[in-house]
Amino acid sequence: MVLTKQELISSLQNEVRILLHLIGKIDKTKLDYRPTPKQRSFLDLIQYMAIMGPTMVAAIHQGIFTREAMTAIWGPAEAAAKAMNFDQAVAAIERQSGEYGRLLGGRTDDEFRSEIE
Repeated sequence: MVLTKQELISSLQNEVRILLHLIGKIDKTKLDYRPTPKQRSFLDLIQYMAIMGPTMVAAIHQGIFTREAMTAIWGPAEAAAKAMNFDQAVAAIERQSGEYGRLLGGRTDDEFRSEIE
């Protein structure tokens, strides 16, 4: 199934809505909870989700998927995410709804289709 550009944007915005709803269920006193010692804590997961989607969209737009290119995109984003506290990470996730519209909405349908093929 191929989504239209608007369907993809709407789908990503819905995912942001769901994520924010789930984050609202977290007991803030448990942000350091890890299911096992090697797994991410709640805060780690929220920081990751604060950058994952927009960073992947940026990588797709760049169109180069070498380790060096991905490190150049991911490294600074990851460092910024790790510096975020809970409220900053949630605010970054809240901004993603508009960010997806901006990142994907400005592309023509031809550009959009060529990037996903």
